[in-house]
Amino acid sequence: MWQAESIFLGASRKPDDTYQRPEELLLKYGNRHGLVTGATGTGKTVTLQILAEGISEAGVPVFCADIKGDVAGLAAKGEPKDFLTKRAEAVQLQNYEFTEFPVVFWDLFGEQGHPIRATVSEMGPLLLSRLLNLTEAQEGIVNIAFRLADEEGLLLLDMKDLQSMLANMSERASELSGRYGNVTKASVGAIQRALLVLEQQGGDHFFGEPALRIADLMRTSRDGRGAINVLAADRLMMNPRLYATFLLWLMSELFEELPEIGDPDKPRLVFFFDEAHLLFSDAPKVLVERVEQVVRLIRSKGVGVYFVTQNPLDVPETVLAQLGNRVQHALRAYTPREQKAVKTAAETFRPNPDFDCAVAITQLGTGEALVSTLEEKGVPSMVQRTLIRPPSSRLGPLTPEERRAVIAQSPVAGQYDTAVDRESAHEMLAKQAEAKMRAEEDQRRREAEQKEVAQRPRWTLPDGAEAPRERRQPAPRASNRQSVAEAAMKSVVRSVGSSVGRALVRGILGSLKGGR
Repeated sequence: MWQAESIFLGASRKPDDTYQRPEELLLKYGNRHGLVTGATGTGKTVTLQILAEGISEAGVPVFCADIKGDVAGLAAKGEPKDFLTKRAEAVQLQNYEFTEFPVVFWDLFGEQGHPIRATVSEMGPLLLSRLLNLTEAQEGIVNIAFRLADEEGLLLLDMKDLQSMLANMSERASELSGRYGNVTKASVGAIQRALLVLEQQGGDHFFGEPALRIADLMRTSRDGRGAINVLAADRLMMNPRLYATFLLWLMSELFEELPEIGDPDKPRLVFFFDEAHLLFSDAPKVLVERVEQVVRLIRSKGVGVYFVTQNPLDVPETVLAQLGNRVQHALRAYTPREQKAVKTAAETFRPNPDFDCAVAITQLGTGEALVSTLEEKGVPSMVQRTLIRPPSSRLGPLTPEERRAVIAQSPVAGQYDTAVDRESAHEMLAKQAEAKMRAEEDQRRREAEQKEVAQRPRWTLPDGAEAPRERRQPAPRASNRQSVAEAAMKSVVRSVGSSVGRALVRGILGSLKGGR
């Protein structure tokens, strides 16, 4: 039972235990966000699957995480089974057919899908500090690193860039402390150690280029159906902090890049947060406020956000208040906390006089749920006990060969598979360090030359003045050789000189004798 303006979820249960009234999600309220909760094994994944199918059929792209590998079945045609056929008949789903959907697989580690990368600059200091679990003082140093990189024209793209930036800050700690406040080498070292742990967990695969383009998540197939982007998250679950930070980064990017469109006839993108408790577990207040802000404001961008988790208490009340469409599967009530969760879930629904909501939550069977969606004028519908419709795609995972075939035929095949390492902060700081080293070597060489000159012997002039340190070259000695003409001339001069000299002597002596 398909209508172009809505997504068929299932049929509500009448007092006589028959299912007749259709329960639908109006597409024009699909960007008012939603919540899917329930204990393990109650049908949350199937609900996510049929929501993704309906949204894709409406031409709206979807992004969701695949924790156990089951959501990957969206890429394959469903297989006829008796219990599926009976479920379709029970909810009066006409023209029930099996089909596959246009799926694009993604993986932060590049193993089960196209790699997803983001630059360090795009992540920003707040989310990066959350990812590294830094203290307030250490977060301040990360903020200084980003500020300094902007001022000095250094690109922070991958982990090598951030590590080089921190090493440079450690060397300049005294200088930077005077400009930005106390920058201690101990705090810088703590951040470097946290980066090392993140790198060992695979964080170096996430940071880099080519960075994910949001437009590639918002594709439609040739037949007009929206692409279903499935993130392989089984390995990512081993590092829940990286998973939560990535999802929050993605929502922030959507919020910053998409224009305001108000309330469209259908969403531009629907985003599913599976295992949503990982996002809020031990999260600082500032981060929860950031999530609340994004969820509240991203609606006007045409993006719907749906949280999928086991317990409604996993989601903070400030965020829970923003979620208009609710699908509540069975909850257990064995512990005080579980009993509180049942009571909280029951109180969030618009009551139905036909049954006690709190009691019904504990009695729901697999594939059943309490459903309340936004009706005309955005008013929540009365809660209904609903049997969820069967999916048209496969229930269960794909084989590795099927997954590889889907990846090879992907519209983004080849665009993100090879990492690009262009010149950025790491390379530029390395060049600066090399230039500084060469300058220091030149300085040492000049000082050595000056020292060598200073140690040379010194000379003193006759008047006592100090001669230059450099030894002066003696004047060239005149040649003793002379020509024949010069020798004859000198002989004549000596002869004339000798004759005149003798005449004068004789005259003088003669006068003396005559006087006597």
